[in-house]
Amino acid sequence: MARTNNDQAHLRRLRDIYAQFGCLPSYSQMAKLLNFKAKNAAFKLSHRLMETGHLVKAQGGRLAPGTAFFTLDVSDDEVRAGFGGDGNATGLMQAQALDQLLKTRPSKTVLVKVRGDSMSNAGILSGDIAVVETSSQASSGEIVVAEIDGHQTIKEFRRDQGQPRLISHDASGKTAIPERTLNVIGVVRGIVRSYRPLATAGAKIKK
Repeated sequence: MARTNNDQAHLRRLRDIYAQFGCLPSYSQMAKLLNFKAKNAAFKLSHRLMETGHLVKAQGGRLAPGTAFFTLDVSDDEVRAGFGGDGNATGLMQAQALDQLLKTRPSKTVLVKVRGDSMSNAGILSGDIAVVETSSQASSGEIVVAEIDGHQTIKEFRRDQGQPRLISHDASGKTAIPERTLNVIGVVRGIVRSYRPLATAGAKIKK
């Protein structure tokens, strides 16, 4: 009888390990963590995951995440926040990496932590992570990270009669008009919000 293929379950476990430690285990470590009886089973699993693009061989022969490692299943079912019909979702799943939903130009994309509540009515809260595409240009109505008179902020960018200004989205609805300079740093393309404290990875990244 053919043995059950548990590669997807093992892949999910490897994602958890990578999130916890910031790196992938060796073959012998992988065998222990996945409860394999022999290191050879970990070796074969790794090669199957390399064939599917989930793993790659890094410099020195260590395993590293491949382009497909971070893809998760996305259902076409929609969770409705209000009341109404159930819709016609099929329950189909497709692989999708979270970063692919938020960015189209990785070389121009940075993550910026939001502080303050001036954009709360636009759904941007203090503690959120803004996915920002760096650019010195923005269209009126876009949410931007900008420098105004020496201070950086996140606001809606508008241009009225040729005059650039930044609009708050809170109870004040304050409009900031530059006294000296207003420079767009980037355009916000998405917002990431966590409902639990961010875990600290085992490996530290040097600035």
